[in-house]
Amino acid sequence: MAARAPFGDWRVLEFANGIAAAYCGKMFADAGADVVKIERVQGDSLRGWSAGGPAGALFDYLAAGKRSVVRRDDAEITALLAGADIVVTDLTDGWTLDDITAHTGPAAVVAAVTPFGTTGPYVDDQVLANEFILQALCGSIAGRGWPGDEPVQAGGRLGEWLAGTFAAAVAAATARHASRSGRGEVVDVSTYEAMAIAMGGLSAMSASVLGADSLLHQRSLELPSIVPTADGLVGFCTITAQQFQDFLVMIERADLVDDADLASFAGRAERRDEFLAMVTRWTRARTTAEIVDIAVAFRIPVAPIGTPEMLLKIDHFVERGVFVESAAGFLQPRVPYRSDAMATMPPRRPPRLGADNGGVHWPPRPARPTGADSLPLADIRVADFTAFWAGPVATQLLGALGADVIKVEGVRRPDGLRFAAGRPPTWDRWWEWGPVFLCSNNNKRGVSVELSTDAGRATALDLVAASDLVIENFSPRVMANLGLEWEAVTAANPRAIMVRMPAFGLDGPWRDRVGFAQTMEQATGMAWITGHADGPPVIPRGVCDPIAGLHAAFAAVAALTLRDRDGTGLHVESTMVEAALNVAAELIVEYSRNGIELRRNGNRGSGARPQGLYRCRGDDEWVAIAALDDAARASLARLVGPRDAGPEEADTLVADWAGRRSAAEAVDALRAGGVAAARVTPAAELLADPQLLARGFWETVEHPVAGTFLCTGMPFAFLGRPRRWIRRVPPLYGQHTAEVLKGVLGRDDDDLAALREAGATSARPAGL
Repeated sequence: MAARAPFGDWRVLEFANGIAAAYCGKMFADAGADVVKIERVQGDSLRGWSAGGPAGALFDYLAAGKRSVVRRDDAEITALLAGADIVVTDLTDGWTLDDITAHTGPAAVVAAVTPFGTTGPYVDDQVLANEFILQALCGSIAGRGWPGDEPVQAGGRLGEWLAGTFAAAVAAATARHASRSGRGEVVDVSTYEAMAIAMGGLSAMSASVLGADSLLHQRSLELPSIVPTADGLVGFCTITAQQFQDFLVMIERADLVDDADLASFAGRAERRDEFLAMVTRWTRARTTAEIVDIAVAFRIPVAPIGTPEMLLKIDHFVERGVFVESAAGFLQPRVPYRSDAMATMPPRRPPRLGADNGGVHWPPRPARPTGADSLPLADIRVADFTAFWAGPVATQLLGALGADVIKVEGVRRPDGLRFAAGRPPTWDRWWEWGPVFLCSNNNKRGVSVELSTDAGRATALDLVAASDLVIENFSPRVMANLGLEWEAVTAANPRAIMVRMPAFGLDGPWRDRVGFAQTMEQATGMAWITGHADGPPVIPRGVCDPIAGLHAAFAAVAALTLRDRDGTGLHVESTMVEAALNVAAELIVEYSRNGIELRRNGNRGSGARPQGLYRCRGDDEWVAIAALDDAARASLARLVGPRDAGPEEADTLVADWAGRRSAAEAVDALRAGGVAAARVTPAAELLADPQLLARGFWETVEHPVAGTFLCTGMPFAFLGRPRRWIRRVPPLYGQHTAEVLKGVLGRDDDDLAALREAGATSARPAGL
């Protein structure tokens, strides 16, 4: 059967004037949907966006393959609304949600992506919040840098890309359901909440679960991370204790393997000058290529630090054909998932402004019988073989939307996040305390199955036979060694969809390399554009995991949509690194088209002048300020000094003004004058944030071991419905083994006893 576009018969109307909603629309266009972009007479602001050269490169990437209708005649817009399956909006064009939903059909899905959502005390400040301000609010900036130094934003407006990906994944799942049930939804997506999960959330999760014992409360940088080499820069990450021990052996300091201080991150931070000196002595004596080869042999996550020029030459990306030529004449990353049975669209031309006025005719969809009022994925069962953060983000979203997610953990190697940044081994059941595990595995049933045993493999294949989706994020060789690749999956269940999430892909020179979010950020250019202008690159820290998971969830829903039509399963590859490259695409697009090499510039930003962090009265208190237009700049000048001051003098005046005030006083005065501002908020304080509390973002979990704590739900709400995404708390290790094996697979007590005897299941991880 020829490959087909999963959303080839879907109609998407996009009201967007920025990255988030536009990227959401792009994801649907890539999957074959007919996307019509509604623009103001002056056009989307991104048409005029420039990174320093000719304007429009980023717009052309985001708008490729879409059609453009300028809003001149509201009758034309209302007719399109009546025929749309999905409407994506950022509510910046003058149309309210009520205006939109008054004209959509009963099965339409409307996804609104706004800075704070449509309700809550911060909503009135929507116009005073760009990406930089949201990063200050969500805990992202507060955690990045060393104590005492000026903290720094993550480059590349990652929060906006993240929110757009969340919107696309939930809209796709909801629209699939609406096409069958006849029931549409209004999805209220908050960029701030998405950023609170993925950019500030690690520390907030830790503070919620562990309280005063949290180790993730201070500003820090990774050790080891990005260091100089003989000819450039290289990045490491050592997530596990074994990786750090191997790292010490690699840099020829095996004498320190038993050093208890260095074994902990806190200990390395205390001795960071000593530690960095020993690392750089070793790295400066070798080329980047030599170091990468050695680290790969040690199975240590490693990457050269991607720059716009370098990315186009990396052998892995070249051999896999990751960068493709757009119809507009520049290079860009391809769609980050692929399948022989699923067609995605090649890059097409962006539309001329208003080129399609009067040319789009979408008759209203015929009315459908209204089906059961269930969650969008209530008909789906997922066999979840994922671990750490990226894969569990994908399956947690599917579970929140109603899927029956069965999380499979090995006896010898459970999910490594169980052991990360939680309680010490002296605690009873200490493996149940990993904060990120606890906040990434809600709505799942947990089973213990040792896949390396014959009985465990047979059990896993029985679970595959009873599932719709199979998702895994091991390195490719692991599933091959276990005999659980696509051939085995489709033999067990011809209707199964298998989504694989390797770090770098199922083929290519980097195929078997280990990679975590930090590695993706180092390899794709995200680190290159993060950090102070006179300092080294800095990783954004972790955001690539959720980004990869959300793209994989979107790909899974696309595959389900195809299977709905023909009943046949699909094999889908959704790689972490290509998802990251898609949201960091501006680096490649601008370099390829205009020769501009974007790079880090501290807390400055081309969308505001001035923009920066300023120290306030108090201990490590900072205010983030972004003057977004001439009116804001005039207001700022009235507060701090002469309007005609040059950039350096103005910066000094703002710093002096802020230094004499508390952060709260500075924020109040600035916002009263129409200047975007926010206190640089420590992530732990998000647990008491008025906006998040008012929106019901934090949900209470009552866990049998970790007790009661606040947990992140989803960064969106279905308007008109109660907001409660966590229906099942994260599973204890092996908690539901008997329930699933009996209730889903039809096993009995004798079967379970035999599996335990064979070491194929266990009530606790091996060796603990």
